[in-house]
Amino acid sequence: MDDLLFLAVATVFLYFFAFFLVAQVIKNNSIVDIGWGFGFILITLITLAGGGNFTARSLVLAILIMAWGGRLTYHLFKRNWGKPEDFRYAKWRKEWGKGLVPRSFFQIFMLQGVMMLIIGYPIILVNAAEKTGLGFLEVLGILIWGVGFFFEAVGDRQLAEFKKDPENRGKIIQSGLWKYTRHPNYFGEVTMWWGVFLIALPVPLGWTGIISPLTITFLMLFVSGVPMLEKKYADNEEFQEYAFRTSKFFPWFPRRKK
Repeated sequence: MDDLLFLAVATVFLYFFAFFLVAQVIKNNSIVDIGWGFGFILITLITLAGGGNFTARSLVLAILIMAWGGRLTYHLFKRNWGKPEDFRYAKWRKEWGKGLVPRSFFQIFMLQGVMMLIIGYPIILVNAAEKTGLGFLEVLGILIWGVGFFFEAVGDRQLAEFKKDPENRGKIIQSGLWKYTRHPNYFGEVTMWWGVFLIALPVPLGWTGIISPLTITFLMLFVSGVPMLEKKYADNEEFQEYAFRTSKFFPWFPRRKK
């Protein structure tokens, strides 16, 4: 287990250090978002190979992580590459001034790496375990992961299609999954990691993996996910009406208009 943790830490450090160097050259720190999904794929494959425990559980989990990470990487690359720096990072670039480079290194790239290690911890637990077989908890975890993947993938797709239509410029998407939650993609992300936790729960020390879904839930609800987007549209009248009718995070039927 210790060897796999060290392997994961070294991999993540080198991975985000490379992204940091590229970001300094192109002057765009938002490329760190593109590296999020694929970083988990690296952790999964390297610790799977390093542990050598090719069990049904570890192989199924690897497939799930590669499906999620591959889709997310492609989606973010297609959406962000070649475009101006995301508003969040552009804001920090102005605020940090002369301290931009060191603060970017530690507060964006290395911090993202730390979060990746914490959230990816159940993956390491599974790949360190020799316990094989799939029981009730694992199957339940796979099903919950599937629900989360559906919300994230379909939500992202619906938003991308909405933005393609010139008539929707400046408007707020309120159809599809976005009719039932203002953040279906974030809800999906959180749900998937609760599923991963359940898959890892039966292995030795599996219960400690709860730090993963708790962390991603906290981040999405109170730090970098929902709050930032809600703040961005705080003065948008259409969004405020939409927010009145639509559940903030957990999918639910919309309220009637005022």
